[in-house]
Amino acid sequence: MQQRTLGSQGLVTSALGLGTMGFTMAYGQGSTEADAIATMRKAHELGVTFFDTAELYGGGTGASEQLVGKALAPVRDEVVIATKFGFDMSDPTFAGRDSRPEHIREVVEHSLRYLGTDHIDVLYQHRVDPDTPIEDVAGAVKELITAGKVKYFGLSEAGVDTIRRAHAVQPVSVLQTEYSIFEREIEVDVLPVLRELGIGFVPYSPLGRGFLIGDPKPASEYPSDDMRSWDERWQPGNFEKNVAAVEQLRALAAEKDATVTQLALAWLLAQGDDIVPIPGTRSQTRLAENIGSADVALTTEDLARIDEILPHGSFGGRYPEAMLPTW
Repeated sequence: MQQRTLGSQGLVTSALGLGTMGFTMAYGQGSTEADAIATMRKAHELGVTFFDTAELYGGGTGASEQLVGKALAPVRDEVVIATKFGFDMSDPTFAGRDSRPEHIREVVEHSLRYLGTDHIDVLYQHRVDPDTPIEDVAGAVKELITAGKVKYFGLSEAGVDTIRRAHAVQPVSVLQTEYSIFEREIEVDVLPVLRELGIGFVPYSPLGRGFLIGDPKPASEYPSDDMRSWDERWQPGNFEKNVAAVEQLRALAAEKDATVTQLALAWLLAQGDDIVPIPGTRSQTRLAENIGSADVALTTEDLARIDEILPHGSFGGRYPEAMLPTW
């Protein structure tokens, strides 16, 4: 698979990465350990070198990081592992934030142990902590980089002011935020600043949290432990409009001998060489389909047609108001 450079500090990854949240949370019952490890190893076999996890995934138990560590141990020197800190894991609602420097250091020690490695390639602040100055956060990560425990600094769901202030203390290599045909908010202010500062971009949920995969069902047909049961895009009124848009995208994809999933990922790859999406999947079949998107070439006319179908993203917001990130 083609390689891409993220940021100006030397981070190089495959053009597509693999998000691992779904192995342990958010989309109903997770994977068995054996299946998760097999999927990650298959991803590496198919050319993926960028794997994304977090303290949060698995509810702070280290479950996701341990899976990633076991799966990638045989090829550790060939892959880039990203993980994240920033939540107060004592808060069962996951609404609390904690990016105090002492907490960051504590989380990193746990992550290194769970991952079974002596360094973290990319360390993200998972969400901005309104109670801890971003300069203190960047300074703590800078110390970890100097100590050799971390290679690159990343932010997730951060706004322009936060990005600039952090970057002034420790160069930020990557920003991770939701971005897809369905969600385009960052195009207005954030993406231009990333390019000004030489920061790479890692879109998560590049497939609209699953709406751009297969045949989505209305919110009422998902169990309560599946985020699609409350996501606005699956609610009555929005759901029908989004289905109609996806059908138009599916027709365009068919003209390209591609699936709608591949079209959505190819669209992201076409937004710039400084972008590396991290679609998540528990299926090796879906994994191969996702990776095939790197071979789908979109013309200027194709991109214009996609803009006509969904000029402003999906119908319905990506988070309820109470869960919107603090930038």
